[in-house]
Amino acid sequence: MKITKICCIGAGYVGGPTMAVIAQKCPHIQVTVVDLNEQRITDWNDPNTDNIPIYEPGLSEIVAEARGRNLFFSTEVEKAINEAQVIFISVNTPTKTYGKGKGMAADLKYIELCARQIAKVAKENKIVVEKSTLPVRTAEAIKSILDNTGNGVQFQILSNPEFLAEGTAVTDLLNPDRILIGGDTTPEGEEAISALVDVYANWVDKEKILTTNVWSSELSKLTANAFLAQRISSINAMSELCEKTGADVNEVARAIGMDSRIGPKFLKASVGFGGSCFQKDILNLVYIAKSYGLNEVADYWEQVIIMNDHQKKRFSSKIVQTLYNTVADKKITFLGWAFKKDTNDTRESAAIYVADDLINEQAKITVYDPKVSKIKILNDLNYLETRSAEENHATVSTFANAYDACKDAHAIAVLTEWDEFTTYDWQKIYDSMHKPAFLFDGRNILDAKKLEAIGFIYNGIGS
Repeated sequence: MKITKICCIGAGYVGGPTMAVIAQKCPHIQVTVVDLNEQRITDWNDPNTDNIPIYEPGLSEIVAEARGRNLFFSTEVEKAINEAQVIFISVNTPTKTYGKGKGMAADLKYIELCARQIAKVAKENKIVVEKSTLPVRTAEAIKSILDNTGNGVQFQILSNPEFLAEGTAVTDLLNPDRILIGGDTTPEGEEAISALVDVYANWVDKEKILTTNVWSSELSKLTANAFLAQRISSINAMSELCEKTGADVNEVARAIGMDSRIGPKFLKASVGFGGSCFQKDILNLVYIAKSYGLNEVADYWEQVIIMNDHQKKRFSSKIVQTLYNTVADKKITFLGWAFKKDTNDTRESAAIYVADDLINEQAKITVYDPKVSKIKILNDLNYLETRSAEENHATVSTFANAYDACKDAHAIAVLTEWDEFTTYDWQKIYDSMHKPAFLFDGRNILDAKKLEAIGFIYNGIGS
């Protein structure tokens, strides 16, 4: 089968960039990204591609090249489903907030709604691709819905998980470590796999395209995220021990990272990991393990989350303790709100939880982030439902630049590793602050010796 038309349901952090790159690299394939969120589609179609809803280095240029040629963004979901040979499902799969599995299991209601809509609309055979991160054996449920509520057409279900890091998503898409495609081992399944392999082979070496059964593909995504998060929690656990013993966690990380069996990646001690995937996927893994009675396996992976939550709580507690055990009515400036640099994604950002703790201690929070709006910051805090929206609005302020945000602050907390923070005139910032001036480097990106020479009371993670 030669693929000429692709549809992606979901114009978010995965669907938008992935389809943009496919469209750029495959000009012979029409790619349509659909979403029911009209404002999101309007933003993707903004004539100024710098205003598209997702910030990723290099993404706006790719969208500008392909949009209107063979890349389209639309709210006409059924039309796109009907026309496409391949349908990617790239909708949100948040952790359940209700019922069985609350707080751990993935909420698959949006996946099921997609499957039912595809079944209703499809009049010809289709390849349906799971792009969202899903629990193992979800494909089985999707196939059951499609086969039993459809119009007699044949569906092949493939698993094609994304392995993108926000902030480097475009680079990850253009030069992936691997492309993973799982499908049935039947002749029809192998034909579907081959068709998707041919799409990616337009720019990815076939040696990097791995094919497996569906279940291995689904579980591989959860396992990859669990392993990466485990490394972060491991070095963060050691950071607390370093602080007690006089060791420097950065030196420890460098020493162990030079061991070829370990390697240096994901060994940067910090205030904790965030993002849409790590916590959600590990909790999902824990739930799956428990559902099979594998309690020891579940306990092992749950400890990664426990350690991450502890690190965030420990950071906010350190701020209170260092500021003479009270931050009431003190101005604490946050540099960064996104969960990592080079993205405007704030999901599960450590900044949200640190701010929440400090507001509970009656601190006044001021935020500067180059890519995150005040509306988004307030929405993140309101989502926690710790206090009223009016209280959050009265307690949190934002500024368009770091210098104004830091003026008259009692302390600064670095919560995102934006490169620009390392280039500031820190003497100027110090001169504008209340004395003593405290700086809490939650990302370990600043030069402690230079800051202390200026006069800052510096606190870095694990140092």
